[in-house]
Amino acid sequence: MSLFRRLFSSKSKSDQKSKERLTDDRSKYMPEIDLPIDESFMINFKRNGGKFLYCDNENEVLDSFDKILLENDWYEKEVCTFDKNLEDKFSNFNLKFVKKTSSSFFFATCEYLIADSGAILISSNQLKEKKITELPDDFIILASTSQLVQNIGEGLKGIKNKNKNTIPSNITTIKDFEPQKEKDFLNYGNSSKNLYLLLLEDL
Repeated sequence: MSLFRRLFSSKSKSDQKSKERLTDDRSKYMPEIDLPIDESFMINFKRNGGKFLYCDNENEVLDSFDKILLENDWYEKEVCTFDKNLEDKFSNFNLKFVKKTSSSFFFATCEYLIADSGAILISSNQLKEKKITELPDDFIILASTSQLVQNIGEGLKGIKNKNKNTIPSNITTIKDFEPQKEKDFLNYGNSSKNLYLLLLEDL
């Protein structure tokens, strides 16, 4: 993942700031520049209001998760998840894993990360049959860099290939990560979530 390695290498701050200025000044309505898939996702995800923590290894995932809990005062709180693997992996964090949607936050993996829109593609594998609007306002999503795809078509194809016997239902995307922002008519009906992405480098 070229961008993530460059981003966290010993690159000068002035170089990083000039690159950020170029992407920040660019209108979202202008034609897309042909960027590497990782860079495209990062720009669009941040533009949508998402927060991501890049993790080089599993220890960094646990450390970043701990920081999110501390920042939001989520220790000893109920967390909604439908994933037993996540419960086992994060069992040392003094959380109450439940299936109640009134919990402090929702914790899940995802199917794919969509580069051209900065969206998170999820399905009944993560949500069961719950609607996005039924879940807590705060999400923590655990994903890896190998789940990056260029567009939703590639993501849907990937879901089909991975689940040849039974294709999951409830396939949807989350791409609005600013719950408090005023919506225009183009976003009407979309469900906003305050979303943290724990992104593990696995390539």
